[in-house]
Amino acid sequence: MIIEYDPQGVCARHMTIEVENGVIQSARTLGGCPGNSVAVTRLIEGMRVEEAIRRLEGIRCGNKSTSCPDQIAKALKQAL
Repeated sequence: MIIEYDPQGVCARHMTIEVENGVIQSARTLGGCPGNSVAVTRLIEGMRVEEAIRRLEGIRCGNKSTSCPDQIAKALKQAL
């Protein structure tokens, strides 16, 4: 399954996440902080969807109520 997600409230403009059998196969973020985006997506590849959600959900960026990792968690919830 490929999840296409347009995040809200963050610098990133689009996220594409590939999930197979409940495991994240790949993730890409368009826009946002390049280093952080690459790091987060590399860290979650190979991780179970539920574990990634648990680890990323609720992370905030500065004074924003969300963050790119939190938005990834929201996108992953579509896979459940």
